[in-house]
Formats: sequence, C-alpha cells, structure tokens
Amino acid sequence: MKKKIPDQGETLLTFPCDFTIKVFGKVSDEFEAEVLMIIHKLVPNFSDTAIQTRNSETGKYTAFSITVHVDSKEQLDNIYYELSASPHVIMAL
Repeated sequence: MKKKIPDQGETLLTFPCDFTIKVFGKVSDEFEAEVLMIIHKLVPNFSDTAIQTRNSETGKYTAFSITVHVDSKEQLDNIYYELSASPHVIMAL
C-alpha cells in the first residue's frame, strides 16, 4: 500500500501542540541572541526554560533543542522560515 505524502496544506500534527525544534550554529552570542529573538517574536508565551543546549565535542558548534507551544501549521512554518533565513543558523530541524 502506497502512503500518501502530505501536501502543503496537510500535516500529521494536531494543533495546538508542543513541538521541539533543533537549531544548530557556531557558538556565539549573536547566534543565541538571534535564535531567542526569533522564537520570542513568533511564540509570545515562550519561556527560556524550554531550551536545552548542547555543545559539540570541539566546542565550535552548539545545538539548541527548543520546545514551543504552537497553535497552527502556519505559525510553525513561520518559525522554521525565519530561523532558516538567519545567517547565524546552520540548520533548523
């Protein structure tokens, strides 16, 4: 049986929900500040306690696991769009 792949308007998530986003970048104050600014702008009730940080073995890179409460697919898409557009973000998953 062939599985149906969701199109742009479909999602496998049920909103509202909590969702964890992983964001990777080089260790710097600018990276952390920009990620937090984007998240606070798009998730009004965000708490900084919902972030876990892990540095790479070499200490050159850092990864944030950020749990956000999102109300819609559009809100989640906007978060990914803005994070991915940042020059300080290497990858957002």
